[in-house]
Amino acid sequence: MNLIGDLAAIRTPLPQPGDVTPEELYPDALAEAEQARENYAFALEAQREDLQEDPLLIALANARAAREAADREIRHLLAYGREFHGDRPYKLEPLAQASGMTPSGIRTAYTSSETESVARRIGRTPDSRRARPPATPESS
Repeated sequence: MNLIGDLAAIRTPLPQPGDVTPEELYPDALAEAEQARENYAFALEAQREDLQEDPLLIALANARAAREAADREIRHLLAYGREFHGDRPYKLEPLAQASGMTPSGIRTAYTSSETESVARRIGRTPDSRRARPPATPESS
């Protein structure tokens, strides 16, 4: 049993014939996946040596960190779509379908913290918080 090799195979499956289009790119895709496996195995071995930890536990912790990063990115993208898209924010239904959430879940998926983070990253304030011109009183 080669634990690190097995973990690399789980992390980076090799493409099968017919998986790559156009077919003539299959050898390149296979070589790329094999190189990615080698790189992952090398990095995992280095982490194992540095941390003196079980490689499976390291791989699980790394996968969890990647999932948390993906969840954070989804929250940022939802905040962007709802708060930074002009007078017409993205509708809930398409955002829900694209993110795998429910429309009602979109409303609570991100917080002001994520909105502030997006504002810092893109260098502008949310449209919903922009100063609106004062209302003009109607003449009588």
